[in-house]
Amino acid sequence: MDVDASTRLERILGIPLAENAVRQWPQSGELIRGRARIAEVESHFVGLRLGVGRRHSCGNTLVVEWSNDYGDGRIYRNVSIAEVREGEAVAVTDYWGEPFTAPEWRRAVGERLDMPAGGVWPTSDDLTVT
Repeated sequence: MDVDASTRLERILGIPLAENAVRQWPQSGELIRGRARIAEVESHFVGLRLGVGRRHSCGNTLVVEWSNDYGDGRIYRNVSIAEVREGEAVAVTDYWGEPFTAPEWRRAVGERLDMPAGGVWPTSDDLTVT
């Protein structure tokens, strides 16, 4: 893979994105569709620094633990989970921190991520004390 032409997400994962890859952010309820739009969103974070901690692969699933600094000196800990087909990431879900409202500028490039109550991300009403 040509590192100069890669997206940050491709550098994090260590594999290329499929052209029609999707990136999901459950924290903001966003879905970014397509490699070009993923790169467009990334372009808004000038000066972002990141480092990959570990990559774990199991079948067609890749899990990456990584850290970043948006330029404010705070270190954010992240996990990205990718579904891999034929050596490319086709779907990636990123987890980093608490829920937030998506910025206005991203509404033009993203879609609303469907998070049904009985799905992967349980609602508050579906949580139990353990």
